[in-house]
Amino acid sequence: MSRKQYRLPESDDLPSLPTENLEKRREQIYPTLNDAELRQAGRFGEERHFRDGEQVFAAGQAKPDILFILRGRLALGRHDGFGSSDLIAILGPGQFSGEEGQLVGRPAMEDAWAVGTLDALALSPEALRMLLVAQADLGERIVRAMILRRIVLVRKNSGGPVIVAPHGHPRVRELERFLSANGHPYTVHDPAQDPAAAGLAALHGATAADWPLVLCPGAAPKRDPSLVELGRCIGLFQDTDPAKIWDVVVVGAGPAGLATAVYAASEGLSVLALETRAYGGQAAASARIENYFGFPTGITGGALTGRAYVQAEKFGVEVAIPAAAAGLNPASRPLEVVLCEGLGQVRARTVVLACGARYRRPALANLKRFEGRGVYYWASPIEARLCKGSEVILVGGGNSAGQGAVFLAGHASKVHMLVRRGGLAETMSSYLVSRIEATPNIELHAHADIAALVGEEGDLQTVRVRDIRSRQERDFAVRHVFLFIGADPNTGWLRDSGIEVDRNGFICTGRNVAAIGSAAVRKALETSVPGVFAIGDVRAESTKRVAAAVGEGAAVVAQIHEFLAEAQAASPSSG
Repeated sequence: MSRKQYRLPESDDLPSLPTENLEKRREQIYPTLNDAELRQAGRFGEERHFRDGEQVFAAGQAKPDILFILRGRLALGRHDGFGSSDLIAILGPGQFSGEEGQLVGRPAMEDAWAVGTLDALALSPEALRMLLVAQADLGERIVRAMILRRIVLVRKNSGGPVIVAPHGHPRVRELERFLSANGHPYTVHDPAQDPAAAGLAALHGATAADWPLVLCPGAAPKRDPSLVELGRCIGLFQDTDPAKIWDVVVVGAGPAGLATAVYAASEGLSVLALETRAYGGQAAASARIENYFGFPTGITGGALTGRAYVQAEKFGVEVAIPAAAAGLNPASRPLEVVLCEGLGQVRARTVVLACGARYRRPALANLKRFEGRGVYYWASPIEARLCKGSEVILVGGGNSAGQGAVFLAGHASKVHMLVRRGGLAETMSSYLVSRIEATPNIELHAHADIAALVGEEGDLQTVRVRDIRSRQERDFAVRHVFLFIGADPNTGWLRDSGIEVDRNGFICTGRNVAAIGSAAVRKALETSVPGVFAIGDVRAESTKRVAAAVGEGAAVVAQIHEFLAEAQAASPSSG
């Protein structure tokens, strides 16, 4: 590929952006720094030079430097996975490359070429984070630009994997949900309808057993990849040094885990966060959180946790996704957290259990058969598109259920809401009850639950609903069911760890721990195993609110510092 493949404009004008809103923010997306600000950046980088037409970096390249342009221009091109590149922007003196993923060295999502002789300051991700901390005002502009650029790239589907599979292939939805939940671009192509996709499949010798075929920039093709393989492919899961001892390993990257990561890393501790599916946890699936402090008009769960995720990246937190914990060795010092799928283990001086809860599954025949193919435990834009214009059933009476019902009502023709109680007032915030009552296409069915799921070839076709009092049943021709019936603590993987739990499986901490030992010296959020803490929904007697989880994430860091100081003082080498 050469520079001539770009249709370069006569001026430095930025090409049209995907939405009017982003178009109005072009000065924030591609700001121009003054000489003083460039000198500040120069303290953390080194000058590099590129010839006219030279490729500076390519989509898929790991840990590309962030370039602050001194002289010349840099062309940024969209990478579509099919060998062509559309111009995104041309950067000139005072401007800089990079997007949010480069804060932690994830692969580039666009191609870059020198236009004329190019001189630039090159900063590694580590050096960039040092600049952001040292120069707060400049750092604010840089981080804002990088977040907005990520949005542009996602909407342009630049630098993401190309998924090739026949229409309706069941695994495609799983990959889509993973990528969408983690804010990563992608495209899906049916080889029967798209000649270019068929050509890619033929080029790589793909057969029916290989679907879906996934092609990530700069990586070998993946044939029916697991989520771990896909995570590696896009840089969400990066191998770490097995000999490294982290100050803190956080299990779970929901609000509690992300808060711990942000506060710990901002205070100089090395932090690794392990997350099973996507950052943000169950909170990220909330269509709108309206009672979170400081957001009077409300904020989506995805936006709130997305900001926290970027904040963690800014302070150098390494977040591994998907990286499910399989066990904890309480006897080892440092502590060891064993990972699933043969990924080994990680070692830490302290461990914070912020692993939340797993979606509760009703005892229904055929439930597993329809999961992801008509039965869902969250309501994201992907599911909303699937049920657009059709009737759906939503089961549950808590706040998450209420938020999901209101969100789905904007897409489905009708939302049938099933609750086992006589109404919503006992289990749902009053503002949500009022909103549901004011939404004409939400119909509440009290004293009702699902009796059976009926379908063929793995696709849901009919839902049988039962009146709990009369035992009468009624069939609904519904193909999409959303289950919001609560969650159980995600503590099964701790069975052999010595971590004490209560009769419902929630982790005991502080004075609630009955294990032998002095409760007076145990920290309030510390478990029965020294150096292991529990916060958020997984902790016994915790307040199941996002604000409470964030508060515990902040509080636990102070207790970690105390524990590390005490351990250091007790160490023979400290004397």
